[in-house]
Amino acid sequence: MTHAIIIGGGIAGPVTGIALRRAGITSVVYEAHPERGGLELGGWLTVAVNGLDALRTLDLHGPVMAAGFASERIQFLSGTGKPLGEVPLGGTLADGTVTHTLRRADLIEALYGRARACGVGFAHGKRLVAAEVAADGQVVARFEDGSEARGDVLIGADGVWSRVRRIVDPWAPAPRYAGMGNVGGFTPAGVVDLVPGSCTMIFGKRCFFGVAVHPSGELWWFANPPRAREVDRRELAATDTAQWRDRIAALLDCDRTPAAAIVRATVGPIVAANQYDMPSVPTWRRGPMVVIGDAAHATAPSAGQGASMAIEDAVVLARCLRDVPGVPAALGVFESLRRARVERVVAYGARMGSTKTVGPIGRVLRDLALPMILRRLGSQGAGAQDWLFRHHIDWEAAIAA
Repeated sequence: MTHAIIIGGGIAGPVTGIALRRAGITSVVYEAHPERGGLELGGWLTVAVNGLDALRTLDLHGPVMAAGFASERIQFLSGTGKPLGEVPLGGTLADGTVTHTLRRADLIEALYGRARACGVGFAHGKRLVAAEVAADGQVVARFEDGSEARGDVLIGADGVWSRVRRIVDPWAPAPRYAGMGNVGGFTPAGVVDLVPGSCTMIFGKRCFFGVAVHPSGELWWFANPPRAREVDRRELAATDTAQWRDRIAALLDCDRTPAAAIVRATVGPIVAANQYDMPSVPTWRRGPMVVIGDAAHATAPSAGQGASMAIEDAVVLARCLRDVPGVPAALGVFESLRRARVERVVAYGARMGSTKTVGPIGRVLRDLALPMILRRLGSQGAGAQDWLFRHHIDWEAAIAA
């Protein structure tokens, strides 16, 4: 039986393990953080309808949807509080499924629970340092603690700073900084009067801001403070919640929106990171080693597709390893099926992100043009983005080499 070594226990890792198990392939997920470590690395996210449709092939959509709440539409405001328009957030699938919003920690808990239940192994505190192909064609992965693992395929699901990507290609490009940060937190209900289940995006004068309202009324927010150079990792680690709260609220004070009040009322930790994407990774695979998810094609959060692209990758990769003889050949087919789609999504995310960091003249032009663009998109429904949201993976269909 084929055995897979999966590096990275975020979203892509456990979904890949579950998909491989359904394809008759055993696996162990190796994660650098200790047990439950890293769950705090990220606030909340959306799983779009295409991601939920891919999860359906693994009977995973139910637990994931139960961990979050439906998010059907998104409204846009200018920094003056002027409504700019509203559009569907991915539309509705034939069975009524819509995009869902959930805490990253809750998503990972749901995925881990299902993965363990179906026999996927997990090893925590395992930071990959090297990997090589042995004479017998197997992959040997070596970890920082001196241990090693052997398998028939090595899958790098280890994120935007992927170690596997560098092992596959020492000349692989570095992530591209998007010119802004990503800061977020959770604010108790009652601070402002917003409709539960709604999502609002605000093009602030000095900072883009978004908020989703949980059915309980709790406010889940994020902000994208612009900065020409990325914040040093040591500075990110040294900046505490109170400092982030003051910095972001100060950027939002000049706007006539509830954003600053929402940030100032935040309780609990505020999570902050730089924003990156991967425009094109020339080499995804070498022999029996491959990268997937953010390791291969990180997209800006503006696309709302990071989790969904990783989920799609996991399902397609498992089908390829199930149907195509020979691991290297299967990885080649996987890349041929995925590259064009994910690079289009990355480009889409970069375009969306670029609207957040324009100067004074750009803001005026954007706020004049956006209502017309959003009205056109709204009149077309989700159809204008069918290429993105209506992507369906048929698990039962066989893949030819």
